[in-house]
Amino acid sequence: MTPSRPLSLITGASSGIGAAFARQLAALGHDLVLTARRADRLETLAAELFGQHDTKVTVLPHDLANPAAPQELADALDQHGLQVDWLINNAGYGLPGSFDANDWTAHADFLQVLLTAPTELAWRLLPGMRQRGYGRIINVASLAGHVPGPAGHTLYAATKAYLIKFSQSLALENHTAGVNVCALCPGFTWSEFHDITRTRDKMNKMPGFMWLSAEDVVHQGIAAVERGQAVYIPGRVNRTIKTVVQLMPDRLAMWLSARESKRYRNTSA
Repeated sequence: MTPSRPLSLITGASSGIGAAFARQLAALGHDLVLTARRADRLETLAAELFGQHDTKVTVLPHDLANPAAPQELADALDQHGLQVDWLINNAGYGLPGSFDANDWTAHADFLQVLLTAPTELAWRLLPGMRQRGYGRIINVASLAGHVPGPAGHTLYAATKAYLIKFSQSLALENHTAGVNVCALCPGFTWSEFHDITRTRDKMNKMPGFMWLSAEDVVHQGIAAVERGQAVYIPGRVNRTIKTVVQLMPDRLAMWLSARESKRYRNTSA
């Protein structure tokens, strides 16, 4: 049964797609739990949403690179008496450079944030959703999970492909319990992601039709999970890319990936 005011937990809520989820879910009448590293940004967003929508917002700053963070988040929810109805696993970033150009600590942190933390949060929060007969989980994956992995940002496409398969299995396991799961797979999205990965200059050379706003991505993602769609790629161009790549021989797809990745990836240290 759908609660009158669902409670949504959003990771990586301080900017970009995460902040867009917060704004759109607040407008839909959700209360929110926001988590990210930057507490000041979360507090500013919480004040904005309370002022605009009278949204009850609980701010729980955490760094998901810390292996203890998912458990600590779950414990904090229990302490506040909060039951999560929507889980938005959005936290993520890119790690520029070739695989051996980064030390293992950087790779371990990356895998913790993009792979282990979303998996553990789903595991910790799913039983309550099933018990109440209602839940929504959106795992923010990427178009990169559907196409050959490029040189540079070596683990990014791999983790996103995992989230896609993980979401499909969860969707099949839980749809009869009232829990919908969706891997949301955006392509190029306007956010500070490419500033952090130091690829903004390259990104600015991409044609405008390749891009979507974070607001469009989120709007389509919310509709997709409500429809019970296990995997959704926002944007007609992105869906066409995925279809064309899947129809190509692997060798051709890899060649295209190698050629195109030079335009938008940092493959050196």
